[in-house]
Amino acid sequence: RILTAFTLAVCLSSPGKAQQQCTNGFDLDRASGQCIDIDECRTIPEACRGDMVCVNQNGGYLCVPRTNPVYRSPYLNPYSNIYPPVPAPGPVPNYPTVTRPLICRFGYQLDENNQCADVDECASDSHQCNPTQICINTEGGYTCSCTEGYWLLEGQCLDIDECRYGYCQQLCANVPGSYSCTCNPGFTLNDDGRSCQDVNECTSENPCTQTCVNTYGSFLCRCEPGYELEADGVNCSDMDECSFSEFLCQHECVNGPGSYYCICPSGYNLLDDSRSCQDINECETRNFTCTPQQTCFNIPGEYKCLDPVRCEDPYIQINENRCMCPAENPGCRDQPFTVLYRVMDMVSGRSVPSDIFQMQATTRYPGAYYIFQIKSGNEGREFYMRQTGPISATLVMTRPVKGPRTIQLDLEMITVNTVINFRGSSVIRLTIYVSQYSF
Repeated sequence: RILTAFTLAVCLSSPGKAQQQCTNGFDLDRASGQCIDIDECRTIPEACRGDMVCVNQNGGYLCVPRTNPVYRSPYLNPYSNIYPPVPAPGPVPNYPTVTRPLICRFGYQLDENNQCADVDECASDSHQCNPTQICINTEGGYTCSCTEGYWLLEGQCLDIDECRYGYCQQLCANVPGSYSCTCNPGFTLNDDGRSCQDVNECTSENPCTQTCVNTYGSFLCRCEPGYELEADGVNCSDMDECSFSEFLCQHECVNGPGSYYCICPSGYNLLDDSRSCQDINECETRNFTCTPQQTCFNIPGEYKCLDPVRCEDPYIQINENRCMCPAENPGCRDQPFTVLYRVMDMVSGRSVPSDIFQMQATTRYPGAYYIFQIKSGNEGREFYMRQTGPISATLVMTRPVKGPRTIQLDLEMITVNTVINFRGSSVIRLTIYVSQYSF
């Protein structure tokens, strides 16, 4: 048969621990401060299994067989009523009685009254604090602490970096055991030594040459209209508005101190918007030098003195701007029947394509159709005729024309009559004066 004994070794905490502990098998009596035995046979469910019986011992317990009629374990509790007592074959041994000595928990010791009293480890120099630490006695133990500005980490007092925890509003400088706060430029430290207050640089001293605007932590310099801030952010210099855009003035921009103004070329007046130019009609104001025989013709920016129309042979003059070649004149066989003189003006750089002149037949004959074309003057291919109806066409400008320039085009209308087998033509001699400017 097997006799099983459970006895546990005594494990004590190392000296200097702040909390008292009892060995396994004992429990601390808080009233007396002593360690008393634990009855494992009552507190541990099924402490012994099978045919074994639990017998409590001081600081442990035993498991002994209970079914052997011959062998009677001397460890069975004589007061247990689990089994009836069985006479032993020999004399019953007399076991000594175990007494429980008075034991104080850690951090306490017996005084002269045989009571457990607190041990002051700090006063008795029995603590294990680091020399850089401070020993603080507690009830039943002690603690190791650090001075202000330090914290305890793995037995060492390490400096607390207060700057990591936002102690300062702006700038923080950590020093051993402490810290100091400073402020960014443009701020001053308040009396609390932590927060910062904005400095109004514009009231204390105006650093700007013109206008100063205070901002949070700094300031801005601004300039009056017509001036721009220099690279130093303080001084102002005249702004050349004319260099910013070519659309400030319709013609020419003149820069001035803090401003600018527009001028127009000769032959134009500056409008009330102070940027646009308007043509002066010299023919209406009679500010021209044409002779009485000439005709004043206004064009943008100037005027022209037009001589009277003179018809060349074999043409004869019908009115002031029309010449006709008589059909009975043999010299008129291959010539246009009529030549009509027209004059027009046009600004330089006009957008294209652009319709600039219309031409149409004044009389329509039965069985006749009409062909329109540019007979001469279109060597640069800047124009073409677009027929818009049976008896009409439009002169279209296809390329921008720059002035000043004078263009003369012969626009021909060919009349074809298949009924009477007739073919003839008429010409409009169009003179175009292109001004120098686009306005």
